[in-house]
Amino acid sequence: QVQLVESGGGLVQAGGSLRLSCAASGRTFSSYGMGWFRQAPGKEREFVAAISRSGSSTYYADSAKGRFTISRDNPKNTVDLQMNSLQPEDTAVYYCAATRSILSVTTESYDYWGQGTQVTVSS
Repeated sequence: QVQLVESGGGLVQAGGSLRLSCAASGRTFSSYGMGWFRQAPGKEREFVAAISRSGSSTYYADSAKGRFTISRDNPKNTVDLQMNSLQPEDTAVYYCAATRSILSVTTESYDYWGQGTQVTVSS
């Protein structure tokens, strides 16, 4: 079992930045691939970014590419999402998730989820 807790969400103006953080419980954090997903009102949850178990590989949705950066610190059991150049369409609840796969971009592949943190981008 893995428990995940996101933090760092908030209200930001268009063009601004936020850094989300996800803290994981346990001593097996490095055995999980990690991902960030988001869900806007009335829409399905969508993939944002993923990072492999070791942190050596990353993958981004087209919407995040060039603006967002995912990173992890295995000794500290944390994974972060640095979000720059935020736009109103980035407004959503952002979720941290863990998968037993090395790296995955599908919701169905993830076994554990955090409670989510709200990101609101105003224009």
